[in-house]
Amino acid sequence: MGYLSYFRRHYSTLIVGFLLLTTLFLLVPIAMRVGVARYMYTSVEEAPESDAALVLGASVVRGAPSPILAERADMAIALYRAGKVSKILVTGDSGALSYDEVTPVRKYLLDAGVAAEDIFLDHAGFDTYSSMYRAREVFQAESLTIVTQDFHMPRALWVARRLGLNAKGLVSGSDGSTYAYVREIPASIKALFDTITHRQPQYLGPALPLRGSGEATWY
Repeated sequence: MGYLSYFRRHYSTLIVGFLLLTTLFLLVPIAMRVGVARYMYTSVEEAPESDAALVLGASVVRGAPSPILAERADMAIALYRAGKVSKILVTGDSGALSYDEVTPVRKYLLDAGVAAEDIFLDHAGFDTYSSMYRAREVFQAESLTIVTQDFHMPRALWVARRLGLNAKGLVSGSDGSTYAYVREIPASIKALFDTITHRQPQYLGPALPLRGSGEATWY
């Protein structure tokens, strides 16, 4: 009975608190999108030059890039062919022997005519924050053009710039699913806390500068 009485007395406070918390969660991805909008581009022609294109990881299907991942790789290839970047950094999860997001993209890039020495692989890009952190610390990137879909770009670009990278974003389309955008709400909250707490990635390792040969990063 005491709990019921307490709930009745504080019902309005609980409802207001819940609504405020929900609003805060919804505002974070919106604020990220607004904050980085001026750094987002939709065509290769508009995109500025940078040290490298950063291809963020996504799923692979039977050893080949999924449509979303292939779309990102295609945009990086277009930047490379246009002379907007001289290197391509492919980041993703290859932490298990049975799963590898980066090697299929390497093969895809090679088949498209990208020089082997210009392809860098980050095998420990387990999430967006880790990919950006490692791009700065391990690969010593200063300027990057991130290639990913519209739903993902604001968070990726916001994290990169918060970590001090001179990052721009080239949107490689959108998967069009409501789920992808809804998923960005908790992912954006996590990214916010990661940057506030200065979380370090699970793995760092020795420096592998982009000014060297990418082949040293393949294995």
